[in-house]
Amino acid sequence: MEQQIQEQVQDYYGTQLASSQDLKTNACCTTDVPAAHKKILATLEAEVLEKYYGCGVCVPAAVQGCTVLDLGSGSGRDAYLLSSLVGEQGHVIGVDMTDEQLAVARRHVQTHTERFGYARPNVEFRKGYIENLASAAIADNSVDVVVSNCVLNLSTDKAATYREIFRVLKPGGELYISDVFADRRVPEALRHDPVLYGECLSGALYIEDFRRLLRDLGIRDYRLTEQRQLTINNEEIERKVGNIKFYSMTVRAFKLDLEDQCEDYGQVATYLGAAPDEPHGFRLDDHHYFETGRPVLVCGNTADMLTYTRYGQYFRVDGSKERHFGLFDCSSPTASTSSSTEAASSCGC
Repeated sequence: MEQQIQEQVQDYYGTQLASSQDLKTNACCTTDVPAAHKKILATLEAEVLEKYYGCGVCVPAAVQGCTVLDLGSGSGRDAYLLSSLVGEQGHVIGVDMTDEQLAVARRHVQTHTERFGYARPNVEFRKGYIENLASAAIADNSVDVVVSNCVLNLSTDKAATYREIFRVLKPGGELYISDVFADRRVPEALRHDPVLYGECLSGALYIEDFRRLLRDLGIRDYRLTEQRQLTINNEEIERKVGNIKFYSMTVRAFKLDLEDQCEDYGQVATYLGAAPDEPHGFRLDDHHYFETGRPVLVCGNTADMLTYTRYGQYFRVDGSKERHFGLFDCSSPTASTSSSTEAASSCGC
């Protein structure tokens, strides 16, 4: 069954879809792109952009010099965007199982290398399966950031895929994905519909099963950065899925030993304002915005995310875990005397 689904997905994205205009729903349609990214995307080859199928923006901040792995890299649109952002000293690896998509991505490597002003390519595309990244020769603890844009829902073995992700991430490394999730478990019968599966719907994880899957892998706290409900815009498909609601969600999680609750240790985090393209503030998730220079009370998990990852160089975190004050009070004011609620101290694990 799993091999059959993989073959259907390869056929859907390799032969049935000539461009994003052939999609039958709006599930794999990115709605907004940061201004800094738009400038880079404007320099990419038309073929790369035309064969892009993504549901969100899955490029985190501060990736310069990083090794980034793009799962389901397709025509290379996000990989080339990242190629520009990581700089000549960084490295981007795109992994995809569809020959036709890999062919598109590979034939533009030299063009974009020259366009970005690099002496040698910093991006490569490997054929492999996201359920088994050894098939693409990705070693343990070798990657700083794993991204994926509307692809993990297509995996035939979600547990194996996420297990592989955290195998290849370095300690403190980041998973940053945009994907489709459902508000309930999708009936097994719908998984056999090649169009529903190819349109990123019937393979979508129930969001609570996603939480449980990460918990079983030792990832006890993940953060939501963006969410929008998909409207589908196809009457026939809407009838098939009935009352199931689908959401495009952008999620980040770190390879860190975090607690399963937001605990209060009296710690305070201050963003120093130095991350590239983030001079005025830094958004960790949908309810943590750190205004430059403004101290914010944070839970122990947030403090660790801002200390033991690549973001540590951009923050000052005061306090330790020597003294515990119980569960973190999400209504606590910031350490600043300002009355603004923009940077509310809450975690929502």
